[in-house]
Amino acid sequence: MQSRIVVLAALVCLLFPSRSVAQEWSLSSNIVQAADYGTLNAEAAYSVSRHWTLNAGVKYNPFSYNDTRKRQRSVSLGTRYWPWHVYSGWWLSSAARYQEYNHTAGKSPETSEGDRFGTTLAAGYSYMINSWLNVELGLGFWGGWDRYKIYDCPTCGVTVESGSKFFISPEDIILGISVIF
Repeated sequence: MQSRIVVLAALVCLLFPSRSVAQEWSLSSNIVQAADYGTLNAEAAYSVSRHWTLNAGVKYNPFSYNDTRKRQRSVSLGTRYWPWHVYSGWWLSSAARYQEYNHTAGKSPETSEGDRFGTTLAAGYSYMINSWLNVELGLGFWGGWDRYKIYDCPTCGVTVESGSKFFISPEDIILGISVIF
C-alpha cells in the first residue's frame, strides 16, 4: 500500500510541477501564405533557451481556382535564433523542408508537379502586441533539389519534360500572427 502512495505522489509531481512555466510555446500563421490561393499554414515553436526556438511548420493547399492551381503539401523542421529574447525582436531562422506540389499558371495549359527537398533561410522581426500576441514580419528564401514532371495539359497526361534540378527561390514573405503560451 505504501509503494502505491509513493507512485501516486510521484505521478502527481510529474503532472503538476512546482515551478510554473510560461511562454515556452507559440503557434503562428502567415497571412500572406493564406492569401496565396488559400494556402492553409501553421507553425509551432518551442523555446529551448533564452535565444533559441525549435520550429515545425506545415502548409497545405488543395484548392484550384479557374485556370490556376497552386496545390501543395509542405513540412519543415528548423530552428530560430533570437538575439534579444525568444518571441521578441529580431530573429534569424533555418529549416529543412519537403514539398509535394502541383502547379498550373493562368492561361498556360502546362502543369508541373514534383517533390522538392531543401533548406530555408529567413530573417525578420517579431513585434510584441502584449505578453501573448505578436505580429511577425520577415522574408525567406529556400533552395534545394526539385524532382519534377511537366505535362502538356492538366488532364491529358502527356509528359513534356521530366527530370531534376537545383533551385533557389524567394519563398516566404511573412506577415504573421503568433500566439504565445
